[in-house]
Amino acid sequence: MRLWLPAERPTEPPAGYKIAHPMLSQDGTRAGFTGVSLGGALPYGVLDDASCVYGRRHRPPARLCDCGFHCVHEREVAEALLCTAEHRSAVLLEVSVLGAYIRFERGFRYARQRVRTATVGPCACGAPAVAFADSGWGRPGWRALAAACAGGVRARASVSLAGFARLAGHGVRVIAAGAGAAGGRVTAEEGLGVPELVAEAALLQARLDWFQSQLARLGERGEQG
Repeated sequence: MRLWLPAERPTEPPAGYKIAHPMLSQDGTRAGFTGVSLGGALPYGVLDDASCVYGRRHRPPARLCDCGFHCVHEREVAEALLCTAEHRSAVLLEVSVLGAYIRFERGFRYARQRVRTATVGPCACGAPAVAFADSGWGRPGWRALAAACAGGVRARASVSLAGFARLAGHGVRVIAAGAGAAGGRVTAEEGLGVPELVAEAALLQARLDWFQSQLARLGERGEQG
């Protein structure tokens, strides 16, 4: 005897929340995310389909497997995960649950998703983030990123919040917590607004200041030699 759960037919895609690490491709042309638990080995795009992390030939979310995208119903539940040490550099995602899904008490497991908003915490120094910078780890072909202020970027591989939104595509909004829509909803048609240009300028100025300080040090060493 087989027990069937009632089928849902929502008029709009359900929404949910999750945390993930922002990622930048090795060649710097694509941006995406990777999960913090089971699916952490498979970076995904803003609009993407789930695949079975065990390589099984079934469509997620299979009832007898734990594959598929995961999210929770409540924003506060996802935000609480950012308090743990291993998740401090992750970002908070608001997602639309697309395709087939299985509803649980605290969230969904589902086949396809669209990331609507990524909320970025402060730089490690506590200042508001204006960019993502190389965090020192990654996956094959992908660099993991972490929030950085203008002074924290230095010579690390980095991309502004607006630049990340453009590379990720599909109208995703990248927001610096407490600073409004710092990344904005950036598409090819819209271009950059004032907040995005301010962030880009701050990032470029920080890099220039760092390179000037390095040149000054090299000049001092040359005089001493």
